[in-house]
Amino acid sequence: MSSTQSSIKTHSLISDFKEITKMRLSISVVFSSLTGYLLGVDTVDLKTLILLGIGGYFMVGASNSFNQIIEKDLDILMDRTKNRPIPAGRMSVNMAFIIASVFTLLGIIVLYTINPKTAMFGAISIFIYTCVYTPLKTKTPLSVFVGAIPGAIPFMLGWVAATNSFGIEPGVLFMWQFFWQFPHFWAIGWFLFEDYKKGGFFMLPTGKRDKGTAVQIIMYTVWTIIVSIVPAFGFTGKLFLTPLAAVIVFLFGLVMLYYAILLFKKMTALAAKQLMLASVSYITLIQIIYVLDKFLR
Repeated sequence: MSSTQSSIKTHSLISDFKEITKMRLSISVVFSSLTGYLLGVDTVDLKTLILLGIGGYFMVGASNSFNQIIEKDLDILMDRTKNRPIPAGRMSVNMAFIIASVFTLLGIIVLYTINPKTAMFGAISIFIYTCVYTPLKTKTPLSVFVGAIPGAIPFMLGWVAATNSFGIEPGVLFMWQFFWQFPHFWAIGWFLFEDYKKGGFFMLPTGKRDKGTAVQIIMYTVWTIIVSIVPAFGFTGKLFLTPLAAVIVFLFGLVMLYYAILLFKKMTALAAKQLMLASVSYITLIQIIYVLDKFLR
């Protein structure tokens, strides 16, 4: 084999590995965990921060790999997923299962070295995502509700990693990201409705791109905004937000709400995509604001 062919093969393997673990998604989830850690810790411990990042990636990567194994026959039916490593034939199910299993084991071990509670919540996240959420996606729109549980754990996980305890603070972080996921994933389900339909996935709450779905998107966006500013009122323990930061957080929330209302008015795939992008920007910026508010006040 020539060096050029070897280089191409290596690049393909790396690309498939990134895709089977959904690298970009995994990194965004790890970002939430690290944010939760910074919010909960008194003094940043670099070793713990690195372990949380590595362990978190292992856990999310494992969930995504198991998900693609289970949905391999459905992925081939949809345009957005048919070129994934398994349906495209570039990776065997056995290899994907090995990756998922090794990542699960390593993730639990790494998170356990931080503290047992962190490892427990990480394991719960994998179990719900793989064994409950994934099978339900073709059965009921309520799968989004179930999927929002493991999706909200990472933010909370960071706080637990920092404090080795679970209380109102990580509970608020959990609820914030829990509510946020509904407008985010329903927006995705809206503009990818036809593609999801090919695979038999029913992601929208009413099963249709209708006013009922749009109203629920607005409602959950409002709940997201409310929970995001709760720490400003002083009854969420060590999780606190200054009035100025709360105003900024609230204004960013209004921007997301604007796009949710825009979807209600226009009922188009473009409006749904705009809401999805707004939701991603929102959750990232707000987490940064929370961290800056803590360390600069």
